[in-house]
Amino acid sequence: MKPSRILEAVEQLIETRWPVFMWGPPGVGKSSIVKQVAERRKVPLIDIRAALLDPTDIRGIPAIENGKAIWCPPSFLPGPDQPAGILFFDELSSAPPLVQASLYQLTLDRRVGEYRLPDGWRIIAAGNRAEDRSISFRMPAALANRFIHLDFEIDYSDWRDWAVRHGIHPLVIAFLGIRRELMHDMRQPERGFPTPRSWEMVSDALALNAAHGSRKGKDPQAASIENLFDILTGIIGEPATIEFVAFCREAFSEETFLRLIADAQNAPLPRKLGDIYALVSYLVSRGKEKSVQQAAGILLNRLQPELAALLMNDLLKVAPVFAANPMVREFMGKNAGYIAP
Repeated sequence: MKPSRILEAVEQLIETRWPVFMWGPPGVGKSSIVKQVAERRKVPLIDIRAALLDPTDIRGIPAIENGKAIWCPPSFLPGPDQPAGILFFDELSSAPPLVQASLYQLTLDRRVGEYRLPDGWRIIAAGNRAEDRSISFRMPAALANRFIHLDFEIDYSDWRDWAVRHGIHPLVIAFLGIRRELMHDMRQPERGFPTPRSWEMVSDALALNAAHGSRKGKDPQAASIENLFDILTGIIGEPATIEFVAFCREAFSEETFLRLIADAQNAPLPRKLGDIYALVSYLVSRGKEKSVQQAAGILLNRLQPELAALLMNDLLKVAPVFAANPMVREFMGKNAGYIAP
């Protein structure tokens, strides 16, 4: 399932009492899905790393009361006075079998020992599969049968939509537009390797280095690549870094993009697909600026329709006011088949 579909499914299933388990490789956004659901519903989220628990942590420890032993529940579980929310067991498949067994009763019966999960609280869990080359213990059938299971599918379109809204560096978005298979690559997972999460880290490294370069009078785009090879290798691995750095070195400079913004009608357009993706991503990264919106409106009629539609759709995500541009209405009238539903 695509991340957008999983988000939709979890929001639906949260209305039931049945727990949900999300399966997927590391770094694809499983935890982010749960956070989004909690934020949208405006409910508290308790995030528990199941792999760090001991079997006794869920049931608690015994205490003597009136000559009898009672079990004192752990403080991280929600109390009866807390508002309804989400109890999230992350990395559950990495938890030892005895820890997983300790969750049987809580997951289905919503109680364990003396503790009862308050009404309104929902359980969601997530974990890696055995083929993801992560620490993973086989989930007992009795526990697996207590969950509704959802499987993550890596999807560039979903990721691009998220990346545009969250300000991911335009060179990262442009590069993955032509090398989508490198968005997630676990062929060498010992250290750094490409995942949606690690590309976000690359974006942050580029932005920070560009800011430092600007203070030293360097071109921001060039400064983002200079002396970053070893750092990027530690994030996405050497093979992906070699390709990404080569792409960045050959990409149009920011100076070229600025000339296009200043004279969108006459300035020459890039010819290579990668450069056009970089142009689109750069314009979107500055999409809230009025001059960029004006230039983008003109470029809608200069770019190929499918690429112009990509520019328009992405720009509308960060600057809905762009819809009022007359060029947008003209483009939509002529190219309805390219418009995203």
